[in-house]
Amino acid sequence: MERKIVTEARAGSYESNDLLVSIKPNDEKINLEIRSVVSDMFYNSIEKTVLEELEELGVKSCNISIDDRGALPFAIKARVRTAVMRGAQNEL
Repeated sequence: MERKIVTEARAGSYESNDLLVSIKPNDEKINLEIRSVVSDMFYNSIEKTVLEELEELGVKSCNISIDDRGALPFAIKARVRTAVMRGAQNEL
């Protein structure tokens, strides 16, 4: 099922070991921006985790921004899922 982002939404925080996910509508493609304190070592892993979660949720287009403070993959998935749920304004 395809899920469309219809409004701007956020999930998470700037706390250590967490991340802030911001998502906005975009009708063309997925634009992903990642800022991370551990990007030198984990950029590719963060990118893969976010894109896989968006695919699992059926999101085909959005602008999504990740401000990471060293979050683990399970937290990244949970924050992306919450932001998508809020931005799509429907239940998963």
